[in-house]
Amino acid sequence: MVIVGFGPSGAVAACWLGQAGTRTLVIDKRQTIWEIPRAIAIDHEILRVFQNIGAVEKILPYTAPFPASEHFGAKGQLIRRIDAVPPPYPLGYVPTMVFTQPPVEAVLRARAAEHPSVTVELGLEAFALTQTPQQVTLELKSNDGQVRSVTASYVIACDGASSPIRQLLDLKLEDLGFDEPWMVVDVRVNEASLSKLPRTAAQYCDPARPTTFIVGPGNHRRWEIMLLPGENPAEVESEINVWRLLSPWLTPQDGELWRASSYRFHALVAAQWRKGRVFLAGDAAHQQPPFIGQGMCQGIRDVSNLAWKLETVLAGQADDSLLDTYAEERGRHVRTLTARIKAIGHHICERDPEAARRRDESLLEQGGGTAPTVTRQEIVPPLETGLLSERPHPANGTLFPQPWIVSAREVSRMDEVVGHGWRLVLDGRKLNEAVEVSQSPVTSTVIGGPGLQEKDEILAAWFERQNCVAAVVRPDHYVYGVMERVEDISPALAALENRVRP
Repeated sequence: MVIVGFGPSGAVAACWLGQAGTRTLVIDKRQTIWEIPRAIAIDHEILRVFQNIGAVEKILPYTAPFPASEHFGAKGQLIRRIDAVPPPYPLGYVPTMVFTQPPVEAVLRARAAEHPSVTVELGLEAFALTQTPQQVTLELKSNDGQVRSVTASYVIACDGASSPIRQLLDLKLEDLGFDEPWMVVDVRVNEASLSKLPRTAAQYCDPARPTTFIVGPGNHRRWEIMLLPGENPAEVESEINVWRLLSPWLTPQDGELWRASSYRFHALVAAQWRKGRVFLAGDAAHQQPPFIGQGMCQGIRDVSNLAWKLETVLAGQADDSLLDTYAEERGRHVRTLTARIKAIGHHICERDPEAARRRDESLLEQGGGTAPTVTRQEIVPPLETGLLSERPHPANGTLFPQPWIVSAREVSRMDEVVGHGWRLVLDGRKLNEAVEVSQSPVTSTVIGGPGLQEKDEILAAWFERQNCVAAVVRPDHYVYGVMERVEDISPALAALENRVRP
């Protein structure tokens, strides 16, 4: 296996494959990590991934809870709040966090390199690619000009928005209809000046100059500032102009300018995610506006979806066609979420004063005269297609909860107790007899009743809402399907085995 790109998505992919013992080469043209922050938000699904790959405890010190985001209208009035679901938290972590990317990326790289089956080579780029039905051959060039060839069973391209691998394969990006110029400004604010700033995140939907404010970890604060027609990005990025734009909040004496960079906020997605034995992931496959902080999350979802399927195929437990569900599932998910982010972005970016007035009135009307609140978690969709049960149910494709499990000596998150492969999880309160599971590699776990005991009744409440006694959960924690009766379990597992076995 070869992974091209050792950013967060590539590093997580290497961790997943390394845990499975898959021989993996990771390459990256850069020899060092970018020392400036780029992504700033992660959610509880991604923290659960970090837990599963053995990195979360070293990452949490570089995170902080993401406060509510308050959206203010053209007249400065509150028109909407985007917040997190309240505790007890369904996946075992604060649902949305801010983080500092460089040290988190360093933790992920170090964790990947700990696996004996993973080899990391930096200062190396792929400049040519050929493939047969059995393997992929990459031509690699080091920074000092040395050239060599490597072959691999599969290649994962996590090589960024400009993706040389995507270009070598002549794979195109579809424009989903969003293209706006913004500047991202990061400031390390002096301790004494933090009190000048809002305590929550804020979205200033002012048609004169839409602006985002984000409370990062520690004294890190970020502004995302829309550029106006006719403004030259290079000129706007100059230090004097950046401080002029920040003047409603801070002066140059209040902190250190960490970076100021102009971007075009795009909505793009690959028309084709797989070509033969090569897969696109992360920014190589999609880019979306940053308005709810899902960019890096999407890339990690990509590789977490793909890695377990590659492991299953390489182990001979499934046919290669299982890998086609990667593009099917992730492509639909990315398109749905990007459409929702675009809708929020169009509200934020409205520059026509009359249209902004109507927007504000409409949002307040939706809230019955007050600003409505939505959670970030309800914006992120479930899986809508792919390897899901053919018996429709609202739970199919949703994320399965991770309660805290109580034992005589400690309290642990569920995945630490039962693992994170294919699982049959049963509601022990409703079982009158033991349930035997013969289908490999599904393992069974009983929660409640005579089984494991949970701390906050999160799973008990979930089973009640879904009106079921059991759920089959995939290695990436999405619900494959649920069973409303014990007698439905064996047929459901047999159907699953028939779908994935070679």
